[in-house]
Amino acid sequence: MKIEGSCHCGKIAFEAEADPNAAVICHCTDCQTLSGSAYRVSVPVAASTFRLLKGEPRIYIKTAESGNMRAHGFCADCGTAIYAAAQVDPTFYTLRFGTIRQRAEFRPTRQIWHRSATPWSSDLRSIQSVDRQ
Repeated sequence: MKIEGSCHCGKIAFEAEADPNAAVICHCTDCQTLSGSAYRVSVPVAASTFRLLKGEPRIYIKTAESGNMRAHGFCADCGTAIYAAAQVDPTFYTLRFGTIRQRAEFRPTRQIWHRSATPWSSDLRSIQSVDRQ
């Protein structure tokens, strides 16, 4: 399906083709730190379908546990994480779930790096929910 997205301030916008069943939850400690949260949800898209419509992300290069270098694109103005990709000639981009306008149509089907998951993150049903702050 065709998706569109943007950063929080709107200075970066993109489009791509994505499989709504391909969303992944990552519990690695890098994703926890970089997202400021317990985990990060991402959607992989083929590089051939990813197109920046507006703006140019700032790039941070992260070295993964494997030693692979990953380019993390983010908005230099509002700080929104947009994607991660191979540093050179990426074949796919992992788009950050919260930036995708059609995110309600996606449902994660896999969790990775679960060894680093916070104990409570696998079962949120017992935590009180309210519709607004």
